[in-house]
Amino acid sequence: MSSNINLSERLKKVASLLPKEAFFADIGSDHAYLPCYVCLQDHSSQAIAGEVNVGPYESAVKTVKQFNMNDRIDVRLGNGLAVLEKEEVNQLVIAGMGGSLIRSILEDGRDKLGSVKQIIAQPNIDARSVRKWFLENDYIIEIEGILEENGHIYEILSAKRDDTSSPYQDELLERQLLFGPYLMKDRNGVFFKKWRHEYEKLHRVLLQMERAKVKDEVKINQFTQELKWMEEIINDENKDH
Repeated sequence: MSSNINLSERLKKVASLLPKEAFFADIGSDHAYLPCYVCLQDHSSQAIAGEVNVGPYESAVKTVKQFNMNDRIDVRLGNGLAVLEKEEVNQLVIAGMGGSLIRSILEDGRDKLGSVKQIIAQPNIDARSVRKWFLENDYIIEIEGILEENGHIYEILSAKRDDTSSPYQDELLERQLLFGPYLMKDRNGVFFKKWRHEYEKLHRVLLQMERAKVKDEVKINQFTQELKWMEEIINDENKDH
């Protein structure tokens, strides 16, 4: 068996954010490619691969066995952080699911986070939900990344529980939760592409809401405000060119 794992770019980015000698849990690990990749690169790291569905769990067990990693990667079947003991891991990875699901996994498993110094999340949609949870639970975002792969745009967030200074500013908080405090500063081409797309989508939603017989004014006002912020971002890109 080749010792190389063909990992997606988004998961390579996630892996790069883990420290040396990590003892981490990968929740929703699928085939356990990420833990195997990390442990093959860093022989001092250990991992727990958690999977809620039997099929992927069995695939993960198989992958770990193929790479002779049974002594360093423990594959467990269970829902979210229920696969962990208290104070067991130092880092947590949750990648490849929606932001609200990541948020509920973190919320439901809060009692397992005692020793978790770093959480790396890669939400497929709704990164704002994850940022809000971090903010409410004293995890401070230190790194954000955005990349495009196979026609999808992914945001990757790494937050630590320590005395790092917060990147948020009170007057910009809602905006920074939506766009990402660091991504707003860096503003690469993928960031602009994402928000052009989100602008068009939200614009269509608003038009439908305006036509509805019963109007949800609160939502309409919120979306109108967000659309305005997106417009400002898009106009900034046009100024740059």
